[in-house]
Amino acid sequence: MTAWFTEHFPNVVALGLHGDTGWVTSIIETLFMVFWSGLFGGLLGLVFGVALVVTNEGGIMPHRALYSFLDKFTSIFRAVPFIVLLAIIAPVTQKIVGTQIGTTAALVPLTLGVFPFYARQVQVALESVNKGTVEAAQTVGANFWDIVFTVYLREELGSLIRVSTVTIISLIGLTAMAGAIGAGGLGNTAIAYGYNRFSNDVTFLATLLILILVLLVQVIGDTWAKSVTHK
Repeated sequence: MTAWFTEHFPNVVALGLHGDTGWVTSIIETLFMVFWSGLFGGLLGLVFGVALVVTNEGGIMPHRALYSFLDKFTSIFRAVPFIVLLAIIAPVTQKIVGTQIGTTAALVPLTLGVFPFYARQVQVALESVNKGTVEAAQTVGANFWDIVFTVYLREELGSLIRVSTVTIISLIGLTAMAGAIGAGGLGNTAIAYGYNRFSNDVTFLATLLILILVLLVQVIGDTWAKSVTHK
């Protein structure tokens, strides 16, 4: 089996498991980027999503000017193609992390790329909360934070898990795209050591590993959402 794999996937074997070009290293770099940019972008997106819901007309704290600013700010960032965003904020990335290349540098554009998408997903999920439930909470004296956490977020927890799953899958795709500028990870392996060197076996395996990662996220997200919904 080993001899067959070495014969048909020689370039994959040549990269090895560890070291700068190793497969384990690439997987760890991808997971690193997904986790931290997902955490930062997720928190930012959640804040913006909740703010868009509560400040909108009919929300618990309607504020037309603030809603208009948040709505336009989110829409502008969402409209910028990620590959263009990488180039635009390169100087900002340089100032923050001291470099424009590598997995750490990729966290800045990845965070800014994913947060508007997640903010809109959160907004749509929370807007489906029954207004009667919100009004009932207000009637019994619930304050702003009570309504946000015990009504909006708790009532739509299943939906939030589903949109988070979609966002993480999208983020995995963005990390692969970031590999085009040397961000590291499986995307970089597929492009730098596969496509650019005409090593189809490397491109194939890198793509397969990304697909497996996406599938795992989807299965975990669906299972978690179903368990929460059925409680």
